[in-house]
Amino acid sequence: MTASVMLAGCDTDQVSLATNAKANQPVPPKLLAAMVEKDMDLQSPILVRLFKQEAELEVWKQARNGQFALLKTYPICRWSGDLGPKVREGDRQAPEGFYSINPSQMNPQSAYYLSFNTGYPNAFDKALGRTGSQLMVHGDCSSRGCYAMTDEQIAEIYSLGRESFFGGQKAFQLQAYPFRMTPVNMAKHRNNPNMPFWKMIKEGYDHFEVTRQEPKVDFCEKKYVFDATRPPDAKRDPVFDASAKCPAYVIPEDVVAAVRGKQARDEAEYAKLVAKGTPVARMNTGIDGGMNKIFAAKIPEGSTGLSEGAEGTTLQMLAMAKAPGTIPGHVNPPKPNLDAVASAPAPQEEPVVAVPAASRVASAQPAEKPQEKSQAKSGGFFSNIGRKMGMGSSETTAATPPPQATASVAPAAAPVTPPTAASRLKAAVTRFVPGHDKTKEAAKDAPKPAATVAAKPAEPAKPDTRLAQTRPTLKPSVSDGAGEATQIMGAAPVVSSNSFESRFGAVK
Repeated sequence: MTASVMLAGCDTDQVSLATNAKANQPVPPKLLAAMVEKDMDLQSPILVRLFKQEAELEVWKQARNGQFALLKTYPICRWSGDLGPKVREGDRQAPEGFYSINPSQMNPQSAYYLSFNTGYPNAFDKALGRTGSQLMVHGDCSSRGCYAMTDEQIAEIYSLGRESFFGGQKAFQLQAYPFRMTPVNMAKHRNNPNMPFWKMIKEGYDHFEVTRQEPKVDFCEKKYVFDATRPPDAKRDPVFDASAKCPAYVIPEDVVAAVRGKQARDEAEYAKLVAKGTPVARMNTGIDGGMNKIFAAKIPEGSTGLSEGAEGTTLQMLAMAKAPGTIPGHVNPPKPNLDAVASAPAPQEEPVVAVPAASRVASAQPAEKPQEKSQAKSGGFFSNIGRKMGMGSSETTAATPPPQATASVAPAAAPVTPPTAASRLKAAVTRFVPGHDKTKEAAKDAPKPAATVAAKPAEPAKPDTRLAQTRPTLKPSVSDGAGEATQIMGAAPVVSSNSFESRFGAVK
């Protein structure tokens, strides 16, 4: 009886998972058409690559010639931490390295719509004592050490992984990098303390680049080893232990030759860039992670953070582009480190040069100088009377530009004469005359400094309430357009008899 109850419970769980409509959404028609164009099968193996600096996720798929080809690139909505590997639990770092995703790591009942576990920490991470858990690629565009996509994007990626498992792939490889491992990026980050680790995983990057095959990954002596095979005279495959000495192994000669050729070209280009004085990228500025520019352009005060900005294209220009999925209202874009900005050295001031007013453009009032503040506080006799009678504080007086500041006013603006001592005294006396509106009289007689008006900050942009939407049960495909429904409301989802969960539920 106990056994039957247990079996009944397993069957119940399996049925509930099999009817999960989110996890069983079909691969979008546009992706199917792309597979046909690239000579790929629906259920052929896949491989995923992630790049923090570019904020992009690539899905590669094996074509009928046996090599992997790029199927689609997805902009990452949010990732956490800094460029570099995850080291310990709670450091908010998104992991870097090579990981393996099997069916048991796919989560159809994720709190973040859908997700799959990256498998961090792998054997290499554990050998170094690195800690952390539940590092995911998921939806909801919210990250605390993960790679977050929109719900529509993760639904599409999840469906590709599911179909590859249906086709017999036991696990697909996930490669996570700080940036595309190009000579330019290596030169920009040459002073980063993570460079030894990055050079090590670049070896695997190069193996994939030259072979277009998923590199075999092993670990020994606390390092990565790629495409290792047994020596010709060995009778069995080498056994690897991440913390132990490396066993005897060889790498196929054709792979070695191709990788060495690529690395020689990369190193030559790297040397040229360094000799030319390629600037070194700024180290961690306190910004938590990054966001692809297409998402940053859709969010008020959005920022790409540690990801690359829009080269040649401003975020304002991208604001009109269609976002690949629904951006939730609670999205938290990366913020700049204000302390670092405040401590940055001020730019050197240019000397004041007398030029015609028509040749200058209007600009905001510069920050108050110490000598200006001192003059405002000392003031003249009439200035002191005006302040004592409520004509303005010392900060307001200090904001009044000196006479030479009128050169920075736009050509269309009329010249403004600073208020004289007589006018201030008149305004002060008027305040005590019965029948007069003292506030209006003071405002009428006291001219407004033009530079102060120009320096008035712009009103903060109102949040786009369209971003905050109730999440539907199913997300339309990002390939077929986010505005089109994929299921009629109230209709029961059609679930294939060979659904992902029904075939792999036992793995859990």
